[in-house]
Amino acid sequence: MTTRMNDMDEQRPLTVAIIPARGGSKQVPRKNLQRVGGVPLVERAVRAATAASGIDLVVVSTDDDEIAAVANTAGARVIRRPAELAEDTATSESAILHALDELEAAGERVEIVAFLQATSPFIPSDALAAAVEEIRADRADSVFAAHETYGFLWREDDRGEAVAINHEAAHRPRRQDREPHHLETGAFYVFRAAGFRESRHRFFGRIRIAAVPEWTAIEIDDADQLRVARALATLHEVPGRIPVRAVVTDFDGVHTDDTAIIDADGGERVRVSREDGMGVALLRRAGVPLLILSTEVNPVVRARATKLRVPVLHGLDDKETALRDWAQENDVPLADIAYLGNDVNDLPAMRIVGWPVAVANAHPLVIEEARVVLRRRGGEGAVRELIERVLSS
Repeated sequence: MTTRMNDMDEQRPLTVAIIPARGGSKQVPRKNLQRVGGVPLVERAVRAATAASGIDLVVVSTDDDEIAAVANTAGARVIRRPAELAEDTATSESAILHALDELEAAGERVEIVAFLQATSPFIPSDALAAAVEEIRADRADSVFAAHETYGFLWREDDRGEAVAINHEAAHRPRRQDREPHHLETGAFYVFRAAGFRESRHRFFGRIRIAAVPEWTAIEIDDADQLRVARALATLHEVPGRIPVRAVVTDFDGVHTDDTAIIDADGGERVRVSREDGMGVALLRRAGVPLLILSTEVNPVVRARATKLRVPVLHGLDDKETALRDWAQENDVPLADIAYLGNDVNDLPAMRIVGWPVAVANAHPLVIEEARVVLRRRGGEGAVRELIERVLSS
């Protein structure tokens, strides 16, 4: 449970972030657990709320056991939502009202609600905190996230003809001469709990806008938007440290670019990165164990491992068992291992470690499973990037 209270504050009214996150989804299966930047969407929302000053408690309302576990681990209090409030036709308002009832039944007095949508992966914590302050300072009753736009909006009439909405079709002023409008992002809404109960709606009383950067405005409703969000995470988010005690990697597609040159005798040559070689040397000097696991039986795998002076297990059909055995032999908990993979044969091993990591050009299923998605591609410094993030911790 995430709170910012001490014993003296227990009776004061709370500002509570409520994140509705049901298990069902039609367009994107298990949407609220999909990963962006290696982190499940519901966890990203919890983190954003936790990082916002002025929020006392973070709550996730869900009907789903897996979402509940992720939310709880991320530091949120979980409120179980009844099945009838988790159907496709159920509104977010109904989930928030239920959560408020549950909190108040538990003796919590809620004054301000911050309603966050997990499907918005880039919720700016500073803008959320500012919205809370607008309510607390009595400058507004409801505040919502929106970004400034100078776009010309149109609609189609009943004859299929275009009709200008926010401008005159025959007048095209320059951007600097136009009045900006604001487009609601859906990321967050902050409002007074009492006013929400009375109106049964997120907009009431004095309404203000919390301006957010336009790039944060994406809301995930389909697979295309999910792919865009993952690309934006790579562009905009600062890579974090990876605190592990050991690193395990695949070979092809990780140390190499997943291509091979075959000579007339059937021998293979692969392309590797010298950056990766230096990274491995730095890891070795730091005393952090590194292991290469590969299904390949080609001698080039052994040759590269020898060059790097790291152990290798290759010709494997079962990477998971090999990794479990190696971890036990070296007394390294699986939770303290980063596994770097690129293709579906890496998934069993990735699922048992604490830090499953994917190269930038990994198979989509691998990216979905990864806790971290690197910026670099296999054979182009991905191993070095992972090692630098390990050593930075």
